[in-house]
Amino acid sequence: MSFVHLHTHSHYSLLDGLGTVPALVAAAKRHRMPALALTDHGAMYGLVEFYQECLKHDIKPILGVEAYLTDGPMTDKNRDIKPYHIILLAYSSAGYKNLLLLTTRAHLEGFYYKPRFDWETLARHSNGLLALTACLNGPLSRPIIADDTALLETNLRKLLDIFGTENLYLELQIRPSLPQQDKVNAALKKLSKRTGAGLVATNDVHYVAPEDAQAHDVLLCLQTKARLSDKNRMSYLGEDVSLMSAEAMAEQFKDVPEAISNTLAIAARCSTEITLGKINIPYFQSPAGKTGDEYLQELAYGGVQRRYGHSVRDASNELRQRLDYELDVIHKTGFADYFLIVQDFVNWAKQNGIMVGPGRGSAAGSLVSYLIGITNIDPLAYELLFERFLNPERISMPDIDMDFADTERDRVLHYVEEKYGKDHVAQIITFGTMAARAAIRDVGRVMGLSYAFCDRIAKLIPGFTTLSDSLEKVRELKTLYDQDEQAKRLLDMAQKVEGVARHTSTHACAVIITKDLLVEHVPLQYSSSDPDSIISQYSMHPVEDLGLLKMDFLGLTNLTILQTAIEIVEKTEGVKIALDSLPLNDEKTFRLLQRGETTGIFQLESDGMTRYLKKLKPTEIEDIIAMVSLYRPGPMEFIEEYIAGKQKKHTPQYLHPKLASILSKTYGIAVYQEQVLQIARDLAGFSYGEADILRRAVGKKIKKLLAEQSTKMIQGMVERGIDQQTAEKIWDFILPFARYGFNRSHAASYAIIAYQTAYLKAHYPAQFMAALMTADRDNTEKIAKQIRECRKMGMTVQLPDVNESFTNFSVVVDEETKKVTKTIRFGLSAIKNVGEHIAKVIIQERKRGGKFATIEDFLTRITDKDLNKKSLESLVKAGALDSVSDRSMLMTNLENLLRFSRKTHQQSSTKQENLFADLPLSPKFSKLKLDTVEPLSTMQKLSFEKELLGLYISDHPFKKYAGLLREATPIHELAGRSGGNQPVMVAGIISAVKKIITKNGKPMMFATIEDSTGSIEVVVFPSIYEEQPQLWAEHTLIKIRGALSDKDGVPKVLADVATLLDESQLNNLKNSDESHAKLWLRLPGNYGKDELAGLKSILQRYPGGMSVYLIMKNGAERRIKTNIRVSDEPTLLAQLKESLGTDGVIVEPT
Repeated sequence: MSFVHLHTHSHYSLLDGLGTVPALVAAAKRHRMPALALTDHGAMYGLVEFYQECLKHDIKPILGVEAYLTDGPMTDKNRDIKPYHIILLAYSSAGYKNLLLLTTRAHLEGFYYKPRFDWETLARHSNGLLALTACLNGPLSRPIIADDTALLETNLRKLLDIFGTENLYLELQIRPSLPQQDKVNAALKKLSKRTGAGLVATNDVHYVAPEDAQAHDVLLCLQTKARLSDKNRMSYLGEDVSLMSAEAMAEQFKDVPEAISNTLAIAARCSTEITLGKINIPYFQSPAGKTGDEYLQELAYGGVQRRYGHSVRDASNELRQRLDYELDVIHKTGFADYFLIVQDFVNWAKQNGIMVGPGRGSAAGSLVSYLIGITNIDPLAYELLFERFLNPERISMPDIDMDFADTERDRVLHYVEEKYGKDHVAQIITFGTMAARAAIRDVGRVMGLSYAFCDRIAKLIPGFTTLSDSLEKVRELKTLYDQDEQAKRLLDMAQKVEGVARHTSTHACAVIITKDLLVEHVPLQYSSSDPDSIISQYSMHPVEDLGLLKMDFLGLTNLTILQTAIEIVEKTEGVKIALDSLPLNDEKTFRLLQRGETTGIFQLESDGMTRYLKKLKPTEIEDIIAMVSLYRPGPMEFIEEYIAGKQKKHTPQYLHPKLASILSKTYGIAVYQEQVLQIARDLAGFSYGEADILRRAVGKKIKKLLAEQSTKMIQGMVERGIDQQTAEKIWDFILPFARYGFNRSHAASYAIIAYQTAYLKAHYPAQFMAALMTADRDNTEKIAKQIRECRKMGMTVQLPDVNESFTNFSVVVDEETKKVTKTIRFGLSAIKNVGEHIAKVIIQERKRGGKFATIEDFLTRITDKDLNKKSLESLVKAGALDSVSDRSMLMTNLENLLRFSRKTHQQSSTKQENLFADLPLSPKFSKLKLDTVEPLSTMQKLSFEKELLGLYISDHPFKKYAGLLREATPIHELAGRSGGNQPVMVAGIISAVKKIITKNGKPMMFATIEDSTGSIEVVVFPSIYEEQPQLWAEHTLIKIRGALSDKDGVPKVLADVATLLDESQLNNLKNSDESHAKLWLRLPGNYGKDELAGLKSILQRYPGGMSVYLIMKNGAERRIKTNIRVSDEPTLLAQLKESLGTDGVIVEPT
C-alpha cells in the first residue's frame, strides 16, 4: 500500500503548522512514501528548502500552496468577504511559474487580512496547475455546508472551466469532531460521479506525529492569543492531523480506494524542477561597444593611475601580474558584470556624500575591487589574498558586502531600485523563530503559569543555547526538570515548539538584483515592518542556491558617527578631514588606545578588549588588525601570547624556517586564515585555490575531508624535504588556527575604521563625542556611559537650551574667540515630547531673529502648532528655557504661558486654537503675567531632567555622597567582575522598579540602582522585600548589601540587607568625615606647569571637603598643602590613579 500526502503544512504556515521541513520529509521517508507535497498557507516560504530536502531523501517534491480565493475583485478591500481556501499543485515548470505569479499578486495586489487572488486572476495563471478543493473553507465545501445550491453550482462551474476534470480534484478529509465534514464528503462524492472530477484523500497535515498534538495546540493558542484553559477557542484536539502512514490513510478511506490511488496518480504527473546553482547575474550597461570584461579592465587600469600615481605600464611586476591574474579569473568565471554593478552603486554613494566603509569580508583581498573603488584597502600593502575572495578552483558566486552610514543606506538601495527597476530589486525575508528563552515564556503564558516562574526558568538558559543543551549543561535547570512536575511539563512542551517560525521580518541587509523580473525566480510580498517595501518570500540561503545575485547593504552606525564628526569638525574648525589621508602611525591616536580610552571606538570598546589594549600598548595598525582577529571565542586564548611577543617577553619557536617569514608579524601565532593558506602553499606546494579548499574543510570539521586534506598536506611537505615527524607536527600546529583563524581582509577593513574613530577622538574629542552621542541619542544607557567618558576627558555636558542647542548634540563654540570649547550641549530633539519638527522650528527662528530674550519673546516668535502643552512643559522641565526665565517660575505658570501663546497667535493660525482648547480663554490678555513662586529644589530639577532626558545631567543626586560610603563599590566597577555570588555593597538612588508576584503569590522586586558612575539591577526576593516594602520606591537613596551574580551574563546584585539613606544622615556624615580627610598626590619629578594646570582642572571639577596635598620631588622631597578641597568620588580617584599610578594617590582617612 502506498500513498502521497498532498495537503501538508510546515511551520512556514506561521503559528499554524508545527513540523519543520526536514522533519516532515524524514517522516515521509520512514513511511516509504514516493512523494510529498508542501502546501503552506498563502505563501511559498519553504518550497526551495523542501525541494532540496526531498531530493536528498530520494522523494519526489510536489510544489504547492494553500491559497486564498475571493469572490469579489481582489483589489476590493472594503467588503468583508471571507476568502475560500484552495490547494494548488504545480505539475510542470509552467505551473511553478504560475504559483510564483499567483502568490506574488495575492500579496502585492490582493492582500486584505489574507493574501488573496480572484477567479479571474486564477484563470489567467492556471496553466500547469492542479487544484484540490481544500478543507471546509473550500469553494465547494462552504456552499455545501450552507445548503446554497446556486453558489455551489456557480463555483463548481468556475473550477471546471479553469481546470477541467483532468486537473480538478475533490478533496475528502476525515474529521470525527466536525460533523459538517461528513456532509461535505458525501456531497463531493456525488459531484465526482456527476462531473467526472477525481476524488483525493488528504489529512490536512499540521504536524509530524500524533504525539505533537498538544504542542500544536499550544501553537494555535499563540496564534489566537488564547490560553489552554480558555473555552470555545480554536483547537485541533480530537483530530489527528499528523503525517499519517499510508496504511492509516487507506484504513480511513477504505470505502473510497480511488481517493488513495489518485494521490499516486497526481504524484506521477507532477515533475516540476527548480533550477539550482545556475548563476544569474544582471547585465551591466557598459559604454557603447564595450563588453563587461573590457569595461572592467578599463576601469581597473584607470584605477592604477588614481591609486598609485602611475600607469599600468610603469607599475611594478607584482602589481601587473596580480592585476592580470585577477582580471583573467574574473573573465573566466563570468563575473565582470558583478564587479561593475557593485562599483556603480558604491561610487554613486561616495559621489553623493554617503560614507562607505573601506571594505568588508574577503572582498578587500581583491586588487580589482580596490582599483575600481569598491574597497579602500590596498591588498598588496596589507598582504591580502584574492583566492580567499574568489577561488578559481572552486567557483561560486563572489560575495561583496558593503557598509554604508546607517542613516543613508536606504538612499543607496533606492538608487539601485531606480537603476535596475523595482521589479528587479528586492530585499530578502527572514524568519523570527522561537528561541529557547522565548519558547519558555510563550509556552508558559499559554499554559497559564506565572510570569515569575517562567522568567526564573528562562533566565537559567544561557544565550544562544538550545533547551536540550541547557538541560545537559545547567545543573540547576536539570534539577528543576527532575523535581518539579510543572517545570518538566513546561520544558517538554517548549522543546516541541523551539525553533518553529513565529513571524516574518526583513533581513537587515540582504538585497537581490535579478536579470529577469523578480517574479520569474521568487515569490514576493510586502515587508511586515514597511508596507512600501517589497521582499522575497525565499530567505537568504534559498536565494543563493537559486544562483541569484544577493549582496549585503549593511548600515553601520560607526560610519554615521565618522560622517557626523567630520561635518562637526568642518563646521566648528573649518577643517575638512579626508579619512583616506590620515597617517596610520599617529602617536596621539595610539596613546589614546594605550590608555584604554576606547568608549565609542569601533570594535575596541568592550571591557575585555580595553583591558587587553592597555596591556598590549599598540603602536601600529597591525596590532589593531590582530586584536580585531584574536578577540573572539577560540583564538582569545592566544592574546596573552601575542602581547608577550609584542613586548619581547616571549621568543617564538618555529617548527620550520619558512614558518618564520609567514608568522613573524604575529609573533609565531597563525592569527589569520591567509597565513594558513600561505603555509599550505609555501611548505606543501598547494596553490592558493587548493589551500582555500583546505581551510573550508577544516572549518566544517568533516572527518572524511579532514583526513583527505591531512594526508595531502603532510605528503606535500614531505615531498618538499620536510621530514614526516615535523610535517605531522606542522599539521597539528595549524589545525586549530585553520579552524579559528580570522579573515585578514575583513580584520584589516574593520581595523581601519577602528583607527579612524580613534584618530578623531584623539584629535577632535568634543566633536567626536557629540557625533557619538547623536548616534546613540535613543539609548540612555549608552548616553550615560558617554557622558561619564566626556567628564573623564575633561569635558562638560550641558542641558538643552533654546538659545544654544541644535537638533542633535553639538559642540559649544566660544562666541568671542570662535574657538571650540570642551562643552557639549544636548540637542532639543533629545527631550521627550519635543520632536525634530519643533526643534528645527526653534532653531530656524533663532537664526532668523536672534536669541530669545525672554519667555514672552520666545512665545511670541514660535507660532508652530507643535509648540503645545506637552512640548512646552517638556522644554521647561528639561531646563531648555532656563536662559529666558527661571524654571520654577515657568513650571508654576505653565497655564499662563499657554494662554498667552494662544491669545498672541490667535490671528496667525486657526489651527493653533485646537491645541489649547482645554484651557479657558482670558477676555483681556495682552501682557504675560507670571506669579512669583518658591524656587524648585535641586532634587526636583534633577528629577525633571531624569524624566525628560532619561538621565541626570546637571548633577547627580548621589554624587556628593558617593565618597562618604567608602565600603560601597562604585557601580561601574562591577561590570568587569565575574559573579560567583561574591559579597558586594552598593549605594545609590533607585531609578526604576518592577514588582511581580511569584508563583507562591508573594511579591518580589527588580530595582535599578544608580550612583554617579553607573547603574545595576538589584533582585529583591520576597523575604527581603516584605521586611521593608516602603524602601523600594523610585528616587529613594539606599545602601544594599548582597551578592554579585552574573548567571545570565549580566551582572546584578541579589539583595540581602537594604538600608535607607536620608539626606540628613548623609550631611552629618559628610561634615564629620570630609572635614578631616586628606588626599595626598605624589607627583613625578618631571611634572611641569602644563601638567599641574591639567591636574588643577581635574581637581576643581570635584569640589568637596577633603584637603589636597602634593608630594613633589625635585631633588629634595617637598610636601605642599593646596587651597583645593575635593570629594573622594571614585571617578576622580580613578582618573588620578590612571595619571599618577596607584601609589601616587593616597586617601588619608580621619
